[in-house]
Amino acid sequence: MLIEIRWHGRGGQGIVSVSRLLAEAALLDKKFVQSFPEFGPERSGAPVRGFTRISDDPISIHSQIYNPNVVVVVDPTLLGTNVASGLAENGTIIVNSERTPEELKKTFAVQNAQVYSVNARRIALDVLGRPIYNTAMLGALLKVKPITSFESITQVVRARFPGTLGEKNVEAMKRAYEEVAGS
Repeated sequence: MLIEIRWHGRGGQGIVSVSRLLAEAALLDKKFVQSFPEFGPERSGAPVRGFTRISDDPISIHSQIYNPNVVVVVDPTLLGTNVASGLAENGTIIVNSERTPEELKKTFAVQNAQVYSVNARRIALDVLGRPIYNTAMLGALLKVKPITSFESITQVVRARFPGTLGEKNVEAMKRAYEEVAGS
C-alpha cells in the first residue's frame, strides 16, 4: 500500500528534516521510501513543502505528490493557503493548532476528510523550550496513521539528535502522540 504525505511549513521549521526522519524510520521497517522537498525562495520563514512516500512495494513514481493521502500542517499560519488542495478522497489532515478538529474542518474545502489537531507549539515550548514543532507533528502523524513503528522513529530521532536533545524530541513526539485529537 502506497501512502503519500505532504508537509507544510516554513523555512527553518524542519520540514525537510521531518520528511527525511519519517523516511529513514520506514526504511528500518523494511519499507520503500521517497523523501524530497519543494522550496520557493530559499530563506528562513518562506513557505516550504516536504513530501514523503512510503510503500510496502517498490515505488516507481518519480514526481511531486499531487494527491496526498495525508497533509500535515506544521505551521498553522499557512492554513489560508489552501493546504488541502489535491487531498485524496477520504484523506487525512493533521494541523498544529489550538483549534478543535471540528473548527478546523470548516476551514477546508474538502469532503470526507478526517481532520486532527494537536497543539504542537505548546508541546515544543514545554519540552524543547523552543518553537520547533516538527517532531511533535511526527508523533501526531504516527498516532493517526501508524505507517512506521514508533520504535523505528525513536531510533532515527535519537541518532539524528544525540543526547539530551534526542530525548527531548522523543518526549515531544510521545506527548503529541497522546494529545492529538480527531474529528
